[in-house]
Order: sequence, then C-alpha cells, then structure tokens
Amino acid sequence: MSDKPTVLVTGGAGYIGSHAVLALRDAGYPVAVIDNLTTGFAWAIPDDVHFTQGDIADQPLVEALLKEQNVSAIMHFAGSIIVPESVENPLKYYHNNSAKSRNLIESAVNAGVKHFIFSSTAATYGVPKESPVREDSPKLPINPYGMSKLMTEIMLADVAAAHPLNFCVLRYFNVAGADPQGRSGQSTAGATHLIKVAVEAALGKRSHVSVFGSDFDTPDGTGVRDYIHVSDLANAHVLALEGLIAAPEENYTLNCGYGRGFSVLEVLDAVDRVTNMTINRRIEGRRAGDPDSLISDNRKIMAQFPWQPKHANLEEIVNHALAWERKLTDIRGA
Repeated sequence: MSDKPTVLVTGGAGYIGSHAVLALRDAGYPVAVIDNLTTGFAWAIPDDVHFTQGDIADQPLVEALLKEQNVSAIMHFAGSIIVPESVENPLKYYHNNSAKSRNLIESAVNAGVKHFIFSSTAATYGVPKESPVREDSPKLPINPYGMSKLMTEIMLADVAAAHPLNFCVLRYFNVAGADPQGRSGQSTAGATHLIKVAVEAALGKRSHVSVFGSDFDTPDGTGVRDYIHVSDLANAHVLALEGLIAAPEENYTLNCGYGRGFSVLEVLDAVDRVTNMTINRRIEGRRAGDPDSLISDNRKIMAQFPWQPKHANLEEIVNHALAWERKLTDIRGA
C-alpha cells in the first residue's frame, strides 16, 4: 500500500489526462480515473488503474467514487477543447467546461477532497498585449472555450475561500509530443494541434498542412507559439500536487510553457528534418482571434516548484509525436 494520497483523474483516458496518470503512477501515487469516453480511449488507461466510465456531472456517482477510493486530490482534465467549435456551439462549452466543473467541485467539497488541480489554458488571456504573457496579465478571453475555463478558475478561487480545499490552476500553452516510452500520445481523430497534424501529413494520413495566415507580425509572418512536451506538463501536475499537500493554505495559478516560441513554419521545418521529407504546406487565411505570438512567462512555476523540463527540444517533441503516430497506426490497424 502506498502512503501517498489517492488521486482521481477526470478525463484520464484523454491525451493530457492519460499522461498525468502515467506520471502519478511513476511517482508512486494510487490513481483512479473517471472518463465518459466521449473523446478518450479505455485502452489508454493502465490495467491496474481503477476506472469508472461515467460523467463528472453525475454527483451521486462521483461522490460514491471519491469515498470508495478514499480520494484526497482531484486532477481535472475532462472537458471540451476545440476553440472554433466553442464559437459555433458555446452552450456545449459552458455545459461541459463550466457547469460540469461546478458539479465536480461540489462533489469534491461534499466528499472532503483536500486538493484540486485544474487543467486551464492560455486562452484565458485572449489576445495579450504583451508576450511573454504573465499570470497577472489581463484575462480577456475572446472565445467561449477560454471563457468557460476562466469561469472554472473563478469558481475554484471562491470555493477555496469558503471550504478546506486548496487548488492549483495550470494554464497550458501548446501541448505536443507523446510519452517517451510510447505508453500514450495524442490519439483523437481530427485533432487540430499543429504537430499532430504535421506528423499525420508526414505519414500520409493527410494530403497537406494548412498554414493559417502568413502576415503576422513575426519574423517569418506565421504565428508563434510556445510548445510544451506533454510529459513535462504531466510532471508539472505531480509537482503541483506535492506543493498543495505541503502547503494546504496556499493556492497557485501558474503558466505551463517553456518561455520560448516557434513559428508555424519553424515547426514544419523541424518535422521535415526529423522525417527527411517535405510536407505539403498550404497557405490559407488567418483564423479569427489568432494572436501573432503567444509565449509563456514561466518564471513563476520555475520558482514555485522544482520543475525542470526534460524535453524542451522541438525535434525531440516531433520525434515522440511521430513515434506515437506510427504506433497508433498499428493499434488501429489503419
């Protein structure tokens, strides 16, 4: 038996959640997963992890699970994440990301859960006037996705002020790559992440990669983003949990990124180098609301926790994504 507290991972069959499960287990934490498998995959959950197929909004189910598994901490990844879809269907995002999170937080309070780590996003900043962007920069989301996540951040702060629960909000920048040991990766069909799309194109699963906008105020005219390896991000969650346990009166809101950016063309050039081929690129119009550059100021997380990124190399990120994409072909037989 572990002397470490049990952690419930919501959305643990999804991309980032499944990597958090691996990181927690590698660090010796007992883990339970709840996922409705809308976008996740049961095969992504290790056989020895307690799995409940269900919805985080189902409070009787969740509260029974929290008590049965003696859960002390929740890592909350479950939600919807596609920005254009949030603009077309805002009610889906306010339901899945805000209303369901409210139910989950209430279940946590009712079950006496002590620690809560929330998967948030740089989309809470909207189009920042400064880059790198700091945690105290204005939060002005320009789409329902960012707003739905910001609403959950606000709920957590209010609940933590009223109940014996502390929290850490982690605002992700562009998550990419896959588990270096090949245990998990980005598996969602039709994913919109650039590196995922690019490695699919390199393996012949797509005819081209669309480059949305070539007239940004950046060195090569394409948008610049801060790409973080999913395993480094998962490790940040484990360190955040340890920070919450060590300081139960403290709450944290922290950026998760490397503090440097790459343009779309630089990413595609890296994929070309790794694969020794040339991806077909198609220049298209800008997408509404895309900032020129979105780079994290990550000094706060580096100072707060002993977080040392191990995979902050673009070609390594691409290599891991490519290896997973090949493995996914074998898993699916397609």
